Amino acid sequence: MSYGAAAALQAAIYQTLVADPVVQALAGGRIYDAAPVGAVPDLYVMLGPEDARDRGDFTGHAARHDFTVSVVADTGGFHRAKEIAAAISDVLVDARPALSRGRVVRMDFVRAAARRVGRAARRRIDMRFAALVAED
Repeated sequence: MSYGAAAALQAAIYQTLVADPVVQALAGGRIYDAAPVGAVPDLYVMLGPEDARDRGDFTGHAARHDFTVSVVADTGGFHRAKEIAAAISDVLVDARPALSRGRVVRMDFVRAAARRVGRAARRRIDMRFAALVAED
């Protein structure tokens, strides 16, 4: 196994979301690679945690990267957050973004959890995706 393509995968996922006009419009351009600092917007998309496992075999090194993309919303209820989550899922499922290291063999939706968090009725949808990345 190699974790060598992890940074390249994260950058490619971020660029894929930023480049998609539907995701951009629904999220109002608030797509972050880390939690926003300072005044937190009432709605944003954030890349989250990742777990990686060896998926290599005799043909070469590969890893499965399970990563989270979150939609956080203070306004618009779950409906608005779910519209954004659906657009993100549409963009990422079966995506093959170019990586600076390695290549995406496949990308799948794994699961999602929609919850209210905190006392302020903030909505949060955490979507988990799996990317199989080969290092040729």
